[in-house]
Amino acid sequence: MLHIENEKIRSLSLKGHFGLEKEGLRVYGDGMMAQSLHPFPDDSHIVYDFCENQTEINTSVGNSAEEAVSLLQGYTDRIQRTLAGLDVPELLWPFSNPPYIRSEKDIPIARHDENSGYRKGYREYLSDRYGRYKMCLSGIHVNYSFAEELLREDFRLGGYGNYQEYKDQLYLKLAEGLAQFGWIITALTAASPLLDSSYVEKGVLGNTFFNGMASTRCSELGYWNYFTPVFDYRDIRAYADSIQSYVDNGMLAATTELYYPVRLKPAGKNDLEKLKNEGADHIEIRVIDLNPLERSGINIFDVKFMQFLMVWLVSKPRGNFDVKDQVQAVQNYKNAAHYDLKTVKIAAPDGEVCSVAAAGLKIIRAMKEFYRDYHDEVKEILDFEEEKLIDPMKRYAWIIRKEYAGCFVEKGLELAKQRQRETAHV
Repeated sequence: MLHIENEKIRSLSLKGHFGLEKEGLRVYGDGMMAQSLHPFPDDSHIVYDFCENQTEINTSVGNSAEEAVSLLQGYTDRIQRTLAGLDVPELLWPFSNPPYIRSEKDIPIARHDENSGYRKGYREYLSDRYGRYKMCLSGIHVNYSFAEELLREDFRLGGYGNYQEYKDQLYLKLAEGLAQFGWIITALTAASPLLDSSYVEKGVLGNTFFNGMASTRCSELGYWNYFTPVFDYRDIRAYADSIQSYVDNGMLAATTELYYPVRLKPAGKNDLEKLKNEGADHIEIRVIDLNPLERSGINIFDVKFMQFLMVWLVSKPRGNFDVKDQVQAVQNYKNAAHYDLKTVKIAAPDGEVCSVAAAGLKIIRAMKEFYRDYHDEVKEILDFEEEKLIDPMKRYAWIIRKEYAGCFVEKGLELAKQRQRETAHV
């Protein structure tokens, strides 16, 4: 538990490092998904995900939320300029949910590394298991690590025996806490309430569809495995082994198939053996929708709120998190993806059951008390997030549904063109 009562620890608590990953579909001006090859073969920060027409930005590490979002915007601008200059110009689709889909042929498995038999075979496995429609849902992942200066000072205060073991325990506590309380991130950042009819009925293009979700990809209709994983949080080796067990028993084809809201990662290549041998370096939060209201795709206040949440979580006493709690935690995430947060419930770790909105307000108000003597920006951000739960009209999903209802793809294309024009003036 972070020694937050210590003055120096409090002064260092909001120092940390951010890395952002953002997926986004390349589309033509008529709303059909681009069929060209990935146009950034030589940029290690702009790759692709499952399909050839889905770009993925991986920023370098920023020393603040502002720096990370600035890096993300810079790479987004580069994509926009390149797509505008292609022989057949393309647009960067600004939503998590895709535009028109005529059939799975519109979603080609990534091609330019097809000489790698394993990677091609693995993507074909994902296509068969989950369907390509689901695989083209896009989002943002936030990677975060606490500042080394903070961790070293906290380690010194606690009189722990081994620094890496201390660090691993802190990140395990954080992973456990985010599994329990991180659903609030879904509730506050959900921004994909609308779909084109072609996503739910093959070949039927052009009708706007609302399925009752604020975030399709985070809901029960989105990115989840066909079972609820349960992890062993005793130590980093047990945690890694509990993930590997699902591969060993055939429930997952690879550890990358684990679709869970948070992941602990080692430095460098993401590998379970490396995680066991070298320990945790950072955590990844995987439940953020693309925010079409922002040029970068994410609101800076939301990024900072995630940091505030993580510091709060590692400063709380560690509670019980047994199998029943872990199964409930996954359901809480799915419930938080609903459009009306007053009609679905959260079962809290203490056994209390209440609406998502009420449970979220309880968390934010506890955080306000925790951060009562921090600088004014912390209060401003917590107020910003609190307002979304008090007044649903301030949630991104509600704003987007109001603005894009009736003609989701047509209006979405106008926004995509506007974003591209804005880049020309940067």
